[in-house]
Amino acid sequence: MQNVYQNELKHKEDELAIQYLPAVKAMAFRLKERLPSSIDFADLSAIGTEELIKLARRYDESLNDSFWGYAKKRVYGAMLDYLRSLDILSRASRKLVKAIDYAVEEYLLTHDEEPTDEELAKILDESVEKVHDARIASTIYTVMPLHDQLQVGDEGAALVKVEKDELIDVIKKVLSSFKEREQMIIQLYYFEELTLKEISSILDITESRISQIHKSVIQKIKESIGA
Repeated sequence: MQNVYQNELKHKEDELAIQYLPAVKAMAFRLKERLPSSIDFADLSAIGTEELIKLARRYDESLNDSFWGYAKKRVYGAMLDYLRSLDILSRASRKLVKAIDYAVEEYLLTHDEEPTDEELAKILDESVEKVHDARIASTIYTVMPLHDQLQVGDEGAALVKVEKDELIDVIKKVLSSFKEREQMIIQLYYFEELTLKEISSILDITESRISQIHKSVIQKIKESIGA
């Protein structure tokens, strides 16, 4: 009798997971759209599916009336944890990312588009491969929550001392110093989770300019917390 009950329960849990598999795949697809081609959609989908099954098997409907409401954030968090586990930014590459960001900003002052990896390698006297890898790492970090991004680089230690509520106040203050259009870019990227291409189409602004504004916001937040 006990075995029959357990089998029925397991069947119900698996049915619950199967019901939301399309939602997990859609989530993985949207995240993949914002990432470099080196990140595989199948890997993100597999990580999300594995987390979904775990959540379905420990879900208590008496505590949460919506399974997807309960699972959505956790599934997305598992995908982000996978990206973090890639250990994409060593201390050396963090310095290179900062140097690349500065070089790109300088380049954009006199050009309408970002420099290629080859052009950056020449400017920074680095190998094209190193520049390419650092730019991929930087792109992956742009999909992370702001808290993760603020810890990229040697400024991370300063962030540890900042309380969460204080950080939220700092972010609000920094955003209010930007023009409405620039605030809209941050809103669309972080809260609506649109791609740079989609934002470019909506606001009629180049992807390079959007990327530049995004990095400028991150830098101002770091400066505001004394990093």
